[in-house]
Amino acid sequence: MTIVDADGHVTETQDQIMKYLDEPYRRRPSAALFYPWDGWDRRMLGTLGDWASDAETWLRALDKGGVDQTVLYPTLGLFLSFLRDRQWAVALCRAYNTCLHEHFVKVSPRLQVVALLPVQDPDAAAVELQRAVRELGLVGAMLAADGQHVLGDSRFHGIYEEAQRLNVMLGIHASGSHLGGAGVDLFPSFIQTHTCSHAFGQMRQLTSMIFDGVPERFPRLRLAFLEAGCGWAPYWMERMDDEYAKRGSEAPALKKKPSDYVRSGTVYFSCEADEWLLPQALKLVGESQIVYASDFPHWDHSYPGSLDEIKNRGDLSDGQRQKILGDNARRLYAL
Repeated sequence: MTIVDADGHVTETQDQIMKYLDEPYRRRPSAALFYPWDGWDRRMLGTLGDWASDAETWLRALDKGGVDQTVLYPTLGLFLSFLRDRQWAVALCRAYNTCLHEHFVKVSPRLQVVALLPVQDPDAAAVELQRAVRELGLVGAMLAADGQHVLGDSRFHGIYEEAQRLNVMLGIHASGSHLGGAGVDLFPSFIQTHTCSHAFGQMRQLTSMIFDGVPERFPRLRLAFLEAGCGWAPYWMERMDDEYAKRGSEAPALKKKPSDYVRSGTVYFSCEADEWLLPQALKLVGESQIVYASDFPHWDHSYPGSLDEIKNRGDLSDGQRQKILGDNARRLYAL
């Protein structure tokens, strides 16, 4: 079985990124925090965490699980959307993307990378997407789910137009932080914050993108909603359909039900290996739209055990397992 990990992570360091910064940003002291700190200490949480800041560590991890390829997302970069300085955000994205090209993409074709884009400056993000794909060989890009933005806003259309033209995907990924708002900042403990933050961020952005007509305007654009599981998707599709049936005039860009856009074949969701509702998501979203994600090396991953969990599930067919573990991710990323 060919296995493709649709969402792994690089634990990039500030020192790695710093030498790829353009001037004058390269003169910034490395001791200063490049990204906002959300107040939660993740380092001592959980028992599964590891470190993967170089290609060799990732290649060993792939061999351990028998995985053919992974597509890498950032760790520190997940918090980029909370920066207020637009120029600094753009500079950090350029440095991160160049760094990942040098340290991972050039090392092995088994290590694929998505670009980090600055949601603070959509015009610059579209330019950086083109550079990342054409010059650096990256296979898509990440847009942050968290922050003071909604991705259905027309100011992001230039990014979607460029991604569709380049035939690359866009991954919507949350940070697991309370900085995203939506009431998550009210919780007194990280376990409560982390339980809600990924899912809330994804629900917010899927709602915005569907009702503001992103899939209608960009029908060939592939989108992936990552690290919140897939069991929530059927519920949210039904909820959006119900709202649309009652107040469809407030979503004039739509020409069909919200769930029809989600089922169109261009909207993907990553699953958790032990999700109760995985079979229902396969049925109600689509067997070709659910992908496996290792989340390695973050503190809450269960790789490579998560692979065995999917392989040994009695409620999936062999064909469904092959789609989840490999075929769907290859289509999503055009590998």
